Amino acid sequence: MEKKISQKTEKKADGCQLSQKCGGCTYQGMTYEKQCKLKQRRTEELLGGFCKVQPIIRMENPYHYRNKVHAVFDRDRKGKPVSGIYQEGTHRVVPVDTCMIEDEKSDAIIVTIRNLLPSFKIKVYDEDTGYGLLRHVLVRRSFSNGQIMVVLVTASPVFPSKNNFVKALLKEHPEITTVIQNVNGRNTSMVLGQKENVLYGKGYIEDTLCGCVFRISSKSFYQINPVQTEKLYAKAIELADLKGTENVLDAYCGIGTIGLIAAAHCRQVAGVELNPDAVKDAVNNRNRNKVENARFFRGDAGEFMVGLANDGQKLDVVFMDPPRSGSTEEFIDAVEQTGAKRVVYISCNPETLARDLQYFEKKGYQAGEAWPVDMFPWTDSIEAVTVLNRKK
Repeated sequence: MEKKISQKTEKKADGCQLSQKCGGCTYQGMTYEKQCKLKQRRTEELLGGFCKVQPIIRMENPYHYRNKVHAVFDRDRKGKPVSGIYQEGTHRVVPVDTCMIEDEKSDAIIVTIRNLLPSFKIKVYDEDTGYGLLRHVLVRRSFSNGQIMVVLVTASPVFPSKNNFVKALLKEHPEITTVIQNVNGRNTSMVLGQKENVLYGKGYIEDTLCGCVFRISSKSFYQINPVQTEKLYAKAIELADLKGTENVLDAYCGIGTIGLIAAAHCRQVAGVELNPDAVKDAVNNRNRNKVENARFFRGDAGEFMVGLANDGQKLDVVFMDPPRSGSTEEFIDAVEQTGAKRVVYISCNPETLARDLQYFEKKGYQAGEAWPVDMFPWTDSIEAVTVLNRKK
């Protein structure tokens, strides 16, 4: 059972001075109880026509949960470096020193980096002129072991005094375990470029989730709220009802999180993912955890399943965790072709989930139950996990 919400979580989020400028936390000023009620109601409106919607899985302490913090660097009118986030719908940078949903240590590291820039004569990047070096800073922290990755995104591979800069940063924050320079010289809204140089440490961090250790690189997709992710994945494994004999597919597998967690409960797992960096991490994670019954492939999940069906191979359970745009009819057609008996669908957008459930019904699958999970407190985002069973 979920623990009762503590008194601390019932206060309103009035402490953030940036809520009007930022626009990121749309539920500012509400109690956490009210936020959860709104999300429960919205999930029931969208999914209640397909299956029973269970009570939302809440956070006991819904603050500072983001293990990944991204800061944009710019200059103010006086030319002084500022760091923060883009105001919603604009490219204006809202200066941020601390945020109620971001990891506090990561915020402090970003402030230190900003304060070090003048003494090293490092200029921040100007989008209009293309002049300057530092564009973004990305910090990822493992909540399970404290490992910290700092990614300095620069417009040029030439980084003067980079070794001394890293030494100065480590002097202030010796807990940092790796520092990476990512080079992004393109005129693009994409944060990370393709080329990277490891300036300190191994170039990755590790985190423990549901008993498995995962290697996380700068470009890896990894859920940003590890506390709730453990609850989400535990519920997904429970809904899969694995008996130890199943052939399982982890579609949109990322770095292999769900597949490797499920591997202990089934006969074999295949994971498929388009991102080559994520597939590389998934293979490393399999080896790191000594999982012998999991294999990972690079490719389109729908095409991969069609290939399995054409080869006469059958699946018992499919885990799917698509992007906000949801899945596709082609993917769902492929699920049907494999003869999968059960589908566990993890969604970060109940609207596209509702659309996909309607198409799943046409293909002979019935939704059993849905569990909303509050992965992003103080925002209107809702995560949900649903199980679908093939009709007999």
